[in-house]
Amino acid sequence: MADISFAGLSILIVEDEVLQRKRLQISLERLDADVTAAPTIEAAREFLKQFSFDFALLDVNLPDGLGTDLLKEKLFGTSTGVIVMTANADIAGAVNAMKLGAVDYLVKPFDTAEMTIVINRTRRTKQTKRIEEHLRDTRNEDGFFFGKALAPLRSHLDKIIAADRRMENDLPPVLIVGETGSGKTRIARWLKENGPRAEQPLVEVNCSALPESLAESELFGHEKGAFTDAKSARLGLFEAANGGALFLDELPSLSLGLQAKILKAIDDNRIRRVGGNKEIPVDVRIIAATNRDLREEVVAGRFREDLFHRLDLYRLVIPPLRARSEDIVRLSETLIEGLCRKHRLAPRKISDPGRKRLREHAWPGNVRELAHELERAIVFEDSEQLDFASLAQSNSSSLASGHLDESEWFNERFNFPSEGFSLEDGINRIIKHALEQTNENVSAAARLLGVSRDYVRYRLSEKMIDAE
Repeated sequence: MADISFAGLSILIVEDEVLQRKRLQISLERLDADVTAAPTIEAAREFLKQFSFDFALLDVNLPDGLGTDLLKEKLFGTSTGVIVMTANADIAGAVNAMKLGAVDYLVKPFDTAEMTIVINRTRRTKQTKRIEEHLRDTRNEDGFFFGKALAPLRSHLDKIIAADRRMENDLPPVLIVGETGSGKTRIARWLKENGPRAEQPLVEVNCSALPESLAESELFGHEKGAFTDAKSARLGLFEAANGGALFLDELPSLSLGLQAKILKAIDDNRIRRVGGNKEIPVDVRIIAATNRDLREEVVAGRFREDLFHRLDLYRLVIPPLRARSEDIVRLSETLIEGLCRKHRLAPRKISDPGRKRLREHAWPGNVRELAHELERAIVFEDSEQLDFASLAQSNSSSLASGHLDESEWFNERFNFPSEGFSLEDGINRIIKHALEQTNENVSAAARLLGVSRDYVRYRLSEKMIDAE
């Protein structure tokens, strides 16, 4: 019993028997719950008009009527978990209450341990319901393909999971940095699904889509009457994620004031609902993601420096797809398998020209763009193998004038990978591309590159350029 706490929870007891009511009240208050007791239905009605409760223990038979009348009158808010109490001979009343919206029941007589188990079970049901309300689809049906380019990232993830298993509780936040569409959400899901909290909830929040006026209520919840439209109390997403993880995508989109409250929640492991004065304990692993440079955001005054340092412990950097060219074909094959299952089609292969087009495209939209291109090809291409004809048109559009100038071929959005960049490999790839374009004519390739034939021959003779 010592490790159970209902701190921050408001519980209404509707029970006419004095000793039973007192016993329940004392037991719950010892667990730090905020308890209100009502001996009759009429007294309960008055409380429910004024207050909103997290849970209600509702006796079926009361002096002035049936407890189920309160359920029929829909006096309990949607966020209140109602647990009915009934005698052995009146199980039918409990079943009827469940049909009216109660989430569980207790058969009298029951002890404190049984009561806490049922309340905790109801608590989990409320969390699950809130998550289902919030999420559209958080299933990661294909897993995540790492490949050679993401080997350092996979190593970091494995070390984080190993540390999580040692700590079990109070897990440090994780910061995922990467361009839009690079796979930050998929990495967050992979981390949670492969870690010690795999069976616990993962709540995903697109912070950039939260209206400023509702963001605090969405994250931390609110009490009844906290603002004009707050007709009942509502569970916040921090509470819904309790025991699991909360993924805050594009966190810098939130205001500085809300960033401060998130920092306090991380530091204290407690939150306070809007309009409330109770601190509610939460055990949530925060996974934050951004496509911005947070150091620049701090300098510009758009992101709190203290929150940045709090998040920047387990940092994961996802390189853009253009820096993962050696993995693009294998990644595409993995995605195609899942897409063919989705469309109920036989597996499709990629043609040799298709492979070349996949490797040559700049992919400014990263993995998201790649997935869309693959699905488009699966739906619209009739050939046995995927050629990506539309991609060929896209790749050749900048060649309409017959040549490339610097502004056309150099992608200014390119970010050098954190593990380093090989200039020699870059030169070799440029020479190899020129040779392919000139059908292996060294002189013609040299003219395209603006270097001597001897230079190209030297690179070839030293076997710096590997043939495919």
